[in-house]
Amino acid sequence: MNRLSLGGRALTREVRRFPGPGVVCFLWVWLGGATSAAAEPPPANPPANPPAAAPAEASSVSRLHFEPDGLGGFYFDTGVLRGRVHAGGTSTGITEAYHVPTGARLDRSKGLLSPYRVFANGRRFGNGAWDWPSVATRLPDGRVEVHWAATNDRPFVLRGRYQLARPSVIILDLEVEAQAELRGFEVFLASYFDPIFTNSFVFAKGRARDGYINATPDRGEWQMYPRDAAARALAEDGRWRLEPHPVNWSFPAELAGENIRAYRRAPERGLLATLSAGAADCFAVATPHQTEAHYSTYLSLFGRTLAAGQKAVARVSLVITGPAAPAAQ
Repeated sequence: MNRLSLGGRALTREVRRFPGPGVVCFLWVWLGGATSAAAEPPPANPPANPPAAAPAEASSVSRLHFEPDGLGGFYFDTGVLRGRVHAGGTSTGITEAYHVPTGARLDRSKGLLSPYRVFANGRRFGNGAWDWPSVATRLPDGRVEVHWAATNDRPFVLRGRYQLARPSVIILDLEVEAQAELRGFEVFLASYFDPIFTNSFVFAKGRARDGYINATPDRGEWQMYPRDAAARALAEDGRWRLEPHPVNWSFPAELAGENIRAYRRAPERGLLATLSAGAADCFAVATPHQTEAHYSTYLSLFGRTLAAGQKAVARVSLVITGPAAPAAQ
C-alpha cells in the first residue's frame, strides 16, 4: 500500500483498526517515522498517562491472559503478539516475542520490560534484577506477577505485574515495598529489541517546539533524556560510575510532556514499538545511538526517596504497531 494512495474513507477504515493509543502509532508509521524535533510536529493531544486496560473485542478476550508453560514461566498469544514471561523460571521480562501477523522477532538478549539495574542510598544492588531469584504466579484476572523477595542486602520487595491489556499492548505495573529508607530509589527498566529495530527516538523539548529527536551517533554513544534538571542531577549523582559496566551518558535534550514516550522502529518491517509512562513514574529515557549493537531502550523509574514501609508503583506500557493492511479492492 502506497501511504499517499489512501483516500479519506480508506484512511478512516485503517485508523479504526487500531484502538486507543494505537491510532497515534499507526499514523506515525504510515507517515514515515521520526526525523527531528524541528521537522515533525508532535501528535495532537497525546495521552496524559500510559493506557489503562481497556475492554478488548469479544473475539479476543479469551486470548488476553497468560498460560503456564510448565517450566516456571508463562506463554501468551494474543493473535498480534506472542511470547513468554519469566521463561524457564528466569527473572527476565518478555522474551521469545514475535509480531504474529508479520512473523517478525521483537526481542533479544534479556527481553522486553525487564528490570535491570537498581539503585538507592548511593549504591547499586548487584549486577541486575535478572540475576536475583524470583517466583512468578498467575493472578485470577490473568495477569502474571513476578515477585523478588527482600534480603539482607536488598531492603525492598519488588513485584512486577504483566498484563495483556489489548492484543498489541502489554502493561507492566512495577511495585516496590521499602523495608528501610531508600534514598534516590531507581529501577532501570530495560528493553532489548531485535536488530531490525534500527531507529531509536524520543519525544523531547526543542528550542522552538517539542518534537521527535533521533538517537543519532552525533548525539553520543550512550544518550540519556531526563525529565528535567532535577532528574539529570539524580542521574549524575555517581550511580552510573558504579561497577560493573559504568556508563558515561550524554544529555542531548529534556523529555517533553506529561506522558514520557520512547520509540524503536523497524522500517523494513513497518513495525513501531512505543514505550510510555507517566512523568511522575519515569524520570529519564536512555538509549545507545540507534544502531549500536544493544538495540536497547531503557526507562529510569521512580527516582525518589521512599520511607521504610512505603509502597510505590510505576506503570509502563509497550505498544507494538504493525504495518497497515492493503486497501480493500
